[in-house]
Amino acid sequence: MDKTVFIVDDDPSVRDSLSLLLGLHGYRTAIFASAESFLASRRDDWYGCLLVDLRMDEMDGLTLQQKLREMGSTLPVIIITGHGDVTSACAAFRSEAVDFIEKPLDENHLLASIEEALSRQEERKNAYRREAQFVERMAHLTQREKEVMQAVVSGKHNRDIAAELGISVRTVEVHKARMMSKLGVHGIPQLVRISLGLSAKPEIKPL
Repeated sequence: MDKTVFIVDDDPSVRDSLSLLLGLHGYRTAIFASAESFLASRRDDWYGCLLVDLRMDEMDGLTLQQKLREMGSTLPVIIITGHGDVTSACAAFRSEAVDFIEKPLDENHLLASIEEALSRQEERKNAYRREAQFVERMAHLTQREKEVMQAVVSGKHNRDIAAELGISVRTVEVHKARMMSKLGVHGIPQLVRISLGLSAKPEIKPL
């Protein structure tokens, strides 16, 4: 899947210079003159990162960033600005911006931030893939194995699970081993981490 740097800035000279610079470094770019035009063109399968100006007419960069979060977008955001202030920077980072860079842009700093953003996107994609595989594997668990899994994730010990389900401790151990084998997890911490991650999401969907 192609990685693209989406540039949103109402200054045509900035858009063109950034597109040229990034193109010379091998990045694919797409440019937009406003947040509104970006949103109108946006697709769920877009993959890469967003480089957006803080101050623009109508919808500014922070508003766009927040709107994307509300829409469930996982596109990493880098805010650029010629008018930086602490309040704006804090707001950007609270909304999980990768960076907040003041103009004139330092080329090395910008490129490092883009690489960090793309790395985060790649890791997020891999995490969704792992979780989707986990959900698929859960469908192959027996009802008893699901009950044991729920108890294990809740922090219960084998003896407590056995008493709760009316089975022997040895049977609990067998169900637990089979459950973890089917799920492809290598220990209780991994099982708990993935399970808790799933419970925080309404659904698993690709980027």
